[in-house]
Amino acid sequence: MQQNVLQSWNDEWPTARSSKPLPTGEGVIDQGAFNTIEVDELFDYVNYTQTLAGQAVLYRSLTQPLDDLEAIAAKQAAVREIRDNPDVRANVENIVANAAASEKRLYLLLFGEFLGGFGTAREDHQIEGYGYKQYVRGVRFVLNLVGAIHNSGIPQSPYLQSVYGKIGNFAQGNDYSLMVGPVYNSEKGLQSKEERKHSLSPATIFRPTLFKPLLIATLVALLWGFTQIFPTDMFKFTRDSISIASVFFLPLALAYIPVIGGYDRDNCIIPLRIIYKNSQPLGELLDGLGQLDELLAFIKYAEAYGSDMVLPEMNAAERHNIDLVAAKNPVLGRGNEAYVGNDFTMDNERLVCVTGPNSGGKTAFCKTVTQIQLLAQIGCYVPAKSARLSVADRIFYQAPEISHLDDGEGRFGTELKRTRDIFLASTAKSLVVLDEMAEGTTFEEKMQSSVDVLDGFYRKGNSTILITHNHQLVDVFVNRGIATPKQVEFADELPTFRLIPGISRVSHADRVAKKIGFSKQDIDNYLAKST
Repeated sequence: MQQNVLQSWNDEWPTARSSKPLPTGEGVIDQGAFNTIEVDELFDYVNYTQTLAGQAVLYRSLTQPLDDLEAIAAKQAAVREIRDNPDVRANVENIVANAAASEKRLYLLLFGEFLGGFGTAREDHQIEGYGYKQYVRGVRFVLNLVGAIHNSGIPQSPYLQSVYGKIGNFAQGNDYSLMVGPVYNSEKGLQSKEERKHSLSPATIFRPTLFKPLLIATLVALLWGFTQIFPTDMFKFTRDSISIASVFFLPLALAYIPVIGGYDRDNCIIPLRIIYKNSQPLGELLDGLGQLDELLAFIKYAEAYGSDMVLPEMNAAERHNIDLVAAKNPVLGRGNEAYVGNDFTMDNERLVCVTGPNSGGKTAFCKTVTQIQLLAQIGCYVPAKSARLSVADRIFYQAPEISHLDDGEGRFGTELKRTRDIFLASTAKSLVVLDEMAEGTTFEEKMQSSVDVLDGFYRKGNSTILITHNHQLVDVFVNRGIATPKQVEFADELPTFRLIPGISRVSHADRVAKKIGFSKQDIDNYLAKST
């Protein structure tokens, strides 16, 4: 079961990046693909959220994307309703903006560090005094958010209704009653007004302030009674008696503050925040706020991108398929009018081989495909003129890895183990990208191993995209009639970043070496200067 954002913070100061991809084979994307696709950077570009809860929900969506068509479609419908209905959008924007202005007050209450009665807060996570102000402000944030939802109309889309419900339903629980107050402190612990209806045990009422009228009145009454029983000139209002009384009352007043404040902090505020931190309804409320913010972020991302953006048409085919028209990279294409979009289709094709010289855009294109697939499965817009995709149960991306000192298999073994894990976890519904294969061994062994592995993936029936310089390997599968060859286009030895049919059989290594200043001529010049 997916954790809500409150649970994901694990009793630590809240952060946006609090979720992680599931292990290989358990989620749509694993840590290896997450790193290679550069999802952290993708998050930075898509992140138009205003609240920390929104950031945490968006990041969780990217680490653990949906694999259910109905859930994705429901999320898309909510995006459309906010986009197309000005009243709904204005209401959601107002709720999110107001929450963003005071959200940190709740987190300070839940996770703040108490400094003591006379400490001075110098960091955002520190609480000075006894926590009264922080308690009142934190609780007020929640109550205002619930009130805003209750004053909203009922949206049409089921997803939005469920999100509103997560926030509004908090009012039906005991934690809400504790926040509204009064809170009773009895031998049975802290109780709400509703719980006290069924209890006869004596209790004191917690009020988040040092000013306790009943307690002060009781102390004054006791003092008055004492003077009636033991009359003394000390309590007559003369200059000398006031001076003597101050010696008696001042220590009492100074003791009142730390005693009462410390008691409320240790026996009421801290226990209450423990209740709230472990509150499933409060976690759902924050999830609801984050989901509203996430939906708005999708729309703002599309509006700011600068070129065609669409909500993709999704399907639940037995085999993965994808059809993109003028697709651009979600990161590199934002605000870049010159970015070259590409068409790409995998339907009956099971294996597409992409060849071409370095710096031609092979890897960027494959990251475009996988990032678009990922964004589609969180209900977000994707940069393309049109997009039709099936729901992928797994998105894998393998890139060459450097072996570690404690890995006895070396580079070849390290990559082969990763390939094996991907192969075992993939199905006909999976999207797999292999960026070069069988590095770290001889050409003959590389060829044989690569043929065996690619043949296995083809027989599994998933969508496999191979990036390679090895045109001989591509020839094997093209000659067998089971691979679609694509190449990155060059014109006058410069990349156009267009993907065209065919197999590239040329190398631009010398061009790249000259570009970075390390060609044969550069080396000769360096050596000549050093002698």
